[in-house]
Amino acid sequence: MAAIGTRGTVTEAAGFNPEADVQKLREAMKGAGTDEAAITAIVAHRTIAQRQRLKEAYKQSVGKDLADDLSSELSGNFRSVVLGLLMLAPVYDAHELRNAMKGAGTEEACLVDILASRTNDEIKAINAFYMKHYEKSLESDVCGDTSGMFRRVLVSLLTAGRDESEAVDEAQAVVDAKEIFEAGEARWGTDEVKFLTVLCVRNRKHLLRVFDEYQKISGRDIEDSIKREMSGSLEDVFLAIVKCIRNKPAFFAERLYKSMKGLGTTDSVLIRTMVARAEIDMLDIKREFLKMYGKTLYSFIKGDTSGDYRKILLELCGGE
Repeated sequence: MAAIGTRGTVTEAAGFNPEADVQKLREAMKGAGTDEAAITAIVAHRTIAQRQRLKEAYKQSVGKDLADDLSSELSGNFRSVVLGLLMLAPVYDAHELRNAMKGAGTEEACLVDILASRTNDEIKAINAFYMKHYEKSLESDVCGDTSGMFRRVLVSLLTAGRDESEAVDEAQAVVDAKEIFEAGEARWGTDEVKFLTVLCVRNRKHLLRVFDEYQKISGRDIEDSIKREMSGSLEDVFLAIVKCIRNKPAFFAERLYKSMKGLGTTDSVLIRTMVARAEIDMLDIKREFLKMYGKTLYSFIKGDTSGDYRKILLELCGGE
């Protein structure tokens, strides 16, 4: 029943009673109009594990699927948040990836956000669910929807083969840094495969050493070199990997900031990040957001959204 992370704003509801929740949800959907506040009060304050029990209890006592009933009652971004919260984490990720590739055009940002930031176990779970539910491998869909070096990086990430030990090979870190330098800054054109081999395979502690060595050899930050050497989706995915290795909450804080700053809001990024991280590391994301932008995430969401959509996001944000 526990939360899936220890740094989330959403934690286990004490005295959780699925039957009582079912009753409240039924009342919220009864008759003309829907009581969105009552729905928010429940789904935004239960862990994913508790919501699964809630779905079971609903099916037992009503004989219908809770997600289906909510889907027909709600609309727009508010509905997207509520339905996302009802899914298990790998199911939600698989669903988002599928939507990003469905139809004309691809939302590359979704592929980058998810595949660059998840652990091996998380990626394995996403792959397994995707296969089961869509009867196609995630890799085959990614290959059909992307191309070139960007595709190769995503396929490498999908193998879930990153070393997750804490071993640092000092000599190898120097070699890795040198090879990346020689594959990029030191030559005409870029040998992206070298970047892939190092950035998609090595463990976090080792990569942090590589980044330090790289700075010494090249006099530049690895992120600056990636920006100089690459462009488009390939640049995005390599930068995302580097940022997640350095500080995952800061990566998500930046994604949230960019989804809201300027004209209009990229709701897909905002929703996906808030739903996926609420139970894992939202406290850290909020801290990084304040540090990086001098404003609270709460105030940003408040100023950029409205209605029930704003209310449920603010609940997931967990106060200032």
